[in-house]
Amino acid sequence: MDSLSEPIAEHVDPLRALTLETLRRRTSMKWHTYPEDVLPLWVAELDVPLAEPIIQAVTDAVRLGDTGYAAGSEYATALADFAAERWGWHSLAVERTAIVPDVMQGVVEMLKLVTGPGDRVVVNSPVYPPFYMFLKHMDRQVVEAPLGADHRIDLDVLADTFRTATAAGGRVALLLCSPHNPTGTVHTEAELAAVAGLAAEYGVRVVADEIHAPLAPPDRFVPYLSVPGTADGLSLMSASKGWNLAGLKAALAIAGPDAAEELAALPEEVSHGPSHVGVIAHTAALRDGVGWLDALLAGLAANRRLLADLLAEHLPAVRYTPAESTYLAWLDCRDLGLGDHPAAYFLDRAKVALTCGADFGTGGAGHARLNLGTHPDIVTDAIRRMAAAL
Repeated sequence: MDSLSEPIAEHVDPLRALTLETLRRRTSMKWHTYPEDVLPLWVAELDVPLAEPIIQAVTDAVRLGDTGYAAGSEYATALADFAAERWGWHSLAVERTAIVPDVMQGVVEMLKLVTGPGDRVVVNSPVYPPFYMFLKHMDRQVVEAPLGADHRIDLDVLADTFRTATAAGGRVALLLCSPHNPTGTVHTEAELAAVAGLAAEYGVRVVADEIHAPLAPPDRFVPYLSVPGTADGLSLMSASKGWNLAGLKAALAIAGPDAAEELAALPEEVSHGPSHVGVIAHTAALRDGVGWLDALLAGLAANRRLLADLLAEHLPAVRYTPAESTYLAWLDCRDLGLGDHPAAYFLDRAKVALTCGADFGTGGAGHARLNLGTHPDIVTDAIRRMAAAL
């Protein structure tokens, strides 16, 4: 029976559930942007059926006509319970949370609380392209503190960047991507504590985008606000990436104890943006979708190994380090001689859509980001197409 009509057992790899023919029936951005002869391995959508608890919760809401405005603290309570069980984080206080439309809109609102027009926001490049887009739209100055060659935060570079940015006057914030997109790096507790220490030393406020947190190994991810010295920090979390809910808008802003008053000052109209059905879906994911998530993580680990083997066999000049988290692969294509935009070459010659590395800022030229969150047969076909195009 087709996966669209039959529930997927929790232990079954959801990445193997849907055929290419079925996926092409989707009308979202990933599958609607390019012609049918292109394999879309670009934007961060998962090629999976939804977890059955999410389907049930949303179906029940629609049948009941429960499609009004979002209200209540069920989502925050579900996240607090998930965080305690998954990460051993027992101090996520529901009363220090606020519902926001999605993580990036939440980032915007948190940065509005701690910076003003013209102020500087530090990012660790190469990093998620919308960071640049949204910050520019907010009239904030983007200041890069590039990652090291090992894709980890370079604390010396970060200290120098904080020193220079704060010396110029005005308020300064760090927009921290944790786990990191596109590299998949999971910051350690020691690294996060060092970041917090530098932020305190230079008077920099930290806003952490932790949307990919559920996709990290449970024993590896460290919530920023769980680290000593982060009491004035702000975080954004969501079930969006872990359970493929980008189209069901809802996220949570979380404040450390010393940022609670600022979060309480969030304009009331911000809470009008989230989808009530989205809140229901995210809550169901966090409460009842953990078995499905664990099966996904096992499938993603297998896909990372598959990609490494395929590249070694077909594209040995491409440098790739399997990530600790996310379903994104950061490919160093500079030795292929394709210039700054290898994704454009592979789209034109191989009919494989990747995300252009140059869009991720300093350190991204000559790279491409590949979405591993799909059937392993599609990953295999993509790499073979890319190799043949050379």
